[in-house]
Amino acid sequence: MTFSLITSMTLFALAASLSPGPVNLVSVSNGARYGVAAGLGFISGATLGFVGLFLLIGLGLQQIIVALPWITVTIQWLGVSFLLYLSYRLFIDNGEPNNQSAAKAPNFITGALMQWLNPKAWLASVAGIVAYIPDANTELVLVFAALYLPVCWLSLAAWLWAGIMLGHYVQNPARMRWLNKTLAVLLALSCTLLLL
Repeated sequence: MTFSLITSMTLFALAASLSPGPVNLVSVSNGARYGVAAGLGFISGATLGFVGLFLLIGLGLQQIIVALPWITVTIQWLGVSFLLYLSYRLFIDNGEPNNQSAAKAPNFITGALMQWLNPKAWLASVAGIVAYIPDANTELVLVFAALYLPVCWLSLAAWLWAGIMLGHYVQNPARMRWLNKTLAVLLALSCTLLLL
């Protein structure tokens, strides 16, 4: 394993993690609406969910996906359905603060589940494995996953921070509704782009 391979894997992980996608948009919304504590739980769950998915694909699921391509299509449609449901929930949110709002925040489990139903996560995992570890070498899969762990978490943290900064601007319910509706539309559009 060379330094250039590790650097290349890290840059791939950064591009895949930092580029806009469903989990990134929910991180922004989570930060703006619920703050740091709820946001950290969500991004930690999303990071561990992604790394788990990456390891599963890298350590064997890749061969099953190649043999049974309908599995990818099924997962893609399940994921898009789930993301559209989240988009709808975000769109209809009234933007009003209430005492139970933190309980309704996307949490650790939601973050992990989103990655398993996120077509972007599946595509990033399969593309990374095929590009850098076509022979599914276990040691390289583990190294790549270890690189992804901090890169993914820090990338999602950047999106969360952007949401927290936006949250200072959208203190009143009307602005929060506007932000929620904008992010909901972007989330729905990201689903459309994932299907192309």
